[in-house]
Amino acid sequence: MGPWIAIVIVVVVAVVLVVFLRARRRPAAPPTSSSAARTAGQTVARPPGRSGLGARIRSIVRADGATADWDALGELLIRADVGPATADRIVRDVRDAYEPGSDPSALVADEIRAVLGEGSELDLPADRLGVVLVVGVNGSGKTTTIGKLAARFAAEGRQVSLAGSDTFRAAASEQLEVWAERSGAHLVQQSRGADPGSVAFDAVKAAEARGSDVLIVDTAGRLHTKQPLMEELKKVRRVLEKAAGRAPDETLLVLDATTGQNGIAQARAFTEAVQLTGVALTKLDGTAKGGVVLAVRDQLGVPIKLVGTGETAGDLQPFDRDAFTERMLSD
Repeated sequence: MGPWIAIVIVVVVAVVLVVFLRARRRPAAPPTSSSAARTAGQTVARPPGRSGLGARIRSIVRADGATADWDALGELLIRADVGPATADRIVRDVRDAYEPGSDPSALVADEIRAVLGEGSELDLPADRLGVVLVVGVNGSGKTTTIGKLAARFAAEGRQVSLAGSDTFRAAASEQLEVWAERSGAHLVQQSRGADPGSVAFDAVKAAEARGSDVLIVDTAGRLHTKQPLMEELKKVRRVLEKAAGRAPDETLLVLDATTGQNGIAQARAFTEAVQLTGVALTKLDGTAKGGVVLAVRDQLGVPIKLVGTGETAGDLQPFDRDAFTERMLSD
């Protein structure tokens, strides 16, 4: 063995020995707060900056009047998906009403309620067939909302018919069949790829013949930016108007609470296409605050009528602005 090879071996052995000794002296890392809490069966504390919106509002607009960072308040509201224009309105009104000693989060709550307005329920006739057209983008929870709504009407003693005008997605037909069976609703549908307007027309006539109280019309999910698809949706509405002799009594946009500011663009496009009468806010069962509906109500004047908070039939409720406001400002 040459002298250089021996030197290299000695150096390598020395390095390995040093690394080994240091590793033995290093203390074991303590468990993280989250893992420790899970082990103890305790609730995991929120990390800094993750407290409720109300608490964060109070932290930047002090009730004692010492500080009032109105720009930061606007940023908080925008991060809650309220939208820049509506956030500016709320900040302006809160700043005008603010006095040292007042609770800034309570002032914001007052403004949220003012933007939302009084509650607005579904407006359906009692002496003839009521027609509800349901629209929305892909994945918003549209078909599930229709099923829940059918179950709700059935529980009220109404005879319900469903129109499967989403003829592009096979799963939509299967979902409607399940919900129709659960609620006892009559389902009108055709083969996949059929003309959605034709299904809608047949459904109106069938519902009238059966003496149904309500007809709920499902439509294919579509991106609001795809003009040909929006034109097709306009056609479905025209067909319903022709078949029933009047416009749909309700045209509901199903809006995902997690969609963020894109929801405003969705609502604007669907309002222009089919004249929305209300919003059904879905997926409010997680961390989403649903602040986008404030912008929809403020900028487009479309009321929020329904809220979905889960997967079961009972998880669709009339919109309660006080409960919604409390949720927005809570943890």
